[in-house]
Amino acid sequence: MSIAQPFEMSWTEEERYRLLVHAITDYAIYMLDTDGVVTTWNPGAQRLKGYRTRDIVGRNFSQFYSEEDRLRGEPQRALATAAREGRFESEGWRYRKSGERFWANGVIDPIRDKRGMLIGFAKVTRDMTERREAQLALERAREALFQAQKMEAVGQLSGGIAHDFNNLLMAISGSLELLGKRLPPDPRYATLLENARKGTERGAALTKRMLAFAEQQPVEPRSLDLQKMVEGMASLLQRSLGPMISISLDMPAGLDFVHADLNQLELALLNLAVNARDSMIEGGVLHIAARQVEHASADLRRTLPPGRYIRLVVRETGASPATSQPPLLASGPFFASKGAGQPSGIGLSMVHGIAEQAGGRLFLDSRQGQGTTAELWLPAVPRVAAASEALRLVPDPAARGAQPLTVLAVDDDSLVLTNTAAMLEDLGHRAIEATSGVEALAVLQRETAVDLVITDYAMPRMTGLQLATTISARWPNLPIIIATGYAEFGSGGASMHPVLSKPFLQRELADAISNAIESV
Repeated sequence: MSIAQPFEMSWTEEERYRLLVHAITDYAIYMLDTDGVVTTWNPGAQRLKGYRTRDIVGRNFSQFYSEEDRLRGEPQRALATAAREGRFESEGWRYRKSGERFWANGVIDPIRDKRGMLIGFAKVTRDMTERREAQLALERAREALFQAQKMEAVGQLSGGIAHDFNNLLMAISGSLELLGKRLPPDPRYATLLENARKGTERGAALTKRMLAFAEQQPVEPRSLDLQKMVEGMASLLQRSLGPMISISLDMPAGLDFVHADLNQLELALLNLAVNARDSMIEGGVLHIAARQVEHASADLRRTLPPGRYIRLVVRETGASPATSQPPLLASGPFFASKGAGQPSGIGLSMVHGIAEQAGGRLFLDSRQGQGTTAELWLPAVPRVAAASEALRLVPDPAARGAQPLTVLAVDDDSLVLTNTAAMLEDLGHRAIEATSGVEALAVLQRETAVDLVITDYAMPRMTGLQLATTISARWPNLPIIIATGYAEFGSGGASMHPVLSKPFLQRELADAISNAIESV
C-alpha cells in the first residue's frame, strides 16, 4: 500500500528569484549590464518610475538622473565605484517617466560569475521623498524652537536690563525736575536741563521698546498719530538697518489716527523693517508709506470687517523668493519671506498678532526678484474723536488736591527711594522711607497716621504685590500705589491697585496719589 506524498513544486533557483523580485512593489529592483543598460524590470520599478518593461529594457539607466548629473558623469561614476568597491549607495533627485522628480535612495551591487568576472549590476531604488520631507520639517521645527528659545532668553535679558535702566532714569529724571525748580532763572541752565530731560525721555522710550520686545509691557491702546510715530522712529530704524539700506518715507499729513498700543505698534514696524533688511543682502531701499482707505476689496472682506482703515505699507527692494500670491495672511507661527539659512521669521508672527489685537490684519505680497511688500491694516479713528479722547485723558490739575499726606515710600533701590521721597516732600507731603516689604510692615505697625503707600513692584524676598496683598488684609482702607519699571504681575492681582510706570514725573506721581485717595 503506497502512502501519498505531499505535493512539492519544484522550482529552480532562478525561478524563486524571479518570483521574489516580482512580488516586491515598494522597491524598484532591476538589473543592468556592464554598461548600465537595463536588462530586467520588476513591478516595483514600474510603479516607482512609471516605465513599463517594454519601454525601458534595453535603455541606459542614466536617463533616471538629472541632466546636470549626467553631464558630471554621475551614472558612470556610480557603476565604477560599485565595481571597484563592491557597493555604491547614494541619495539624490531622480526622475519618473512623467518628468516628476522624487528623492531616491539607490544601491548598486556588482554581479560576478563564478570566475569573478563582472557581468552586470543589481540596482535597488527606494522613494524617500516623504521621509526626507518629514526630516526637513523636523529640522525646521527644531530651528524654530531654537529661535523661539533664543528670543525668549533675549527678551528676558532685555526685560531685566530695562527694569534696572528705568530705576536709573527714575533717579535722574526726578532729580532734574526738582533741580529745575530750585535753580535761578537762567537761559543757560534752562537749556542744559532741557537737554538732560529730553535725554531721559529718549531713554525711557528706549526701555519701553525693550519691554515691548520682552512682552513685559502692559498693553495700553489709545489713539495714535501714525505719521508722528513713524517719523519719530526714523533714526532708530536707520540704525537697525545699517548703512547699505536707505529709508524712504511717504507719510501724508492729515491721516486719521489708529487705535493701538504705541509700544506694540513700534515693535511691529521694527520687526517688519528688520525682516526687510535680512532680505536686502546687497542693500537697497526700504519704502514706508501710509494711506487712508475705505475697505471695499472683495478679497479683504473675508478677513476684515467693512470700515475705514489706515494702510501702513513697508516695501523692500530685495530679490526675495516668491512666497505667495497676494494677498497672503501671514498667520503661520514661523512664516518667513527670507531664504534658507536666514532667521525663522518669528517676528512676522509677532506682527500678525499685534495687528489682530488692534482689530486689523497683516498681509504679505512677495514676488520673485521684486522684493516683499508688507501691509499692516489698522482701523482708523477720526482725528476729531482722537482729540476728544486726548482731552479726556488730561487730568485736571485742580483735582490733584493740596492736602498734605503721610506717605510710606518703599523701594529697595536707594537712589529711587530718595528721589521719590524728595518728590513727595516737594508736593507738600510727609515721606517715610522703607527699603523692603518687611521694613514697610514694621513702619505701618508703629505709624498709625500713614495715609498712603507707594511701593516698588520688583523687590527681593517680598514683591510689591505681595506687600500690597498683606497690607490690604491688615489695613483694608489704606490706598496703595504700585510703581514698576517692568509690568509683569503674574496672576493679575495688581489690577486691584493703581500702577505707576517708572520713570514717572512729579505731576504723574501727584495724579496717581489723587486717584488713589479718591478711589478709597
